[in-house]
Amino acid sequence: MEWFPILAFAFKFLVLGTGMFFAIKWHYDQGKKGKLTERRAVLRTAVKVTVIFVILALILVFGTYFLATKLGMDLNLS
Repeated sequence: MEWFPILAFAFKFLVLGTGMFFAIKWHYDQGKKGKLTERRAVLRTAVKVTVIFVILALILVFGTYFLATKLGMDLNLS
């Protein structure tokens, strides 16, 4: 059983190293492509993610408030 940490660390290093190599290569290759269309796509995606996050956060807050009042919890801050 003393060989397992060595084998697991080597496997982890190999997998993560390979993944990092391909991630860096992909980003480098993407940097060579058209910049203007990429910026528009990134901006559009960022706006979508932000809107979805805000909507989900509001649903969570109001849902928690509704559930707490339905269960009869005291929500006074004082």
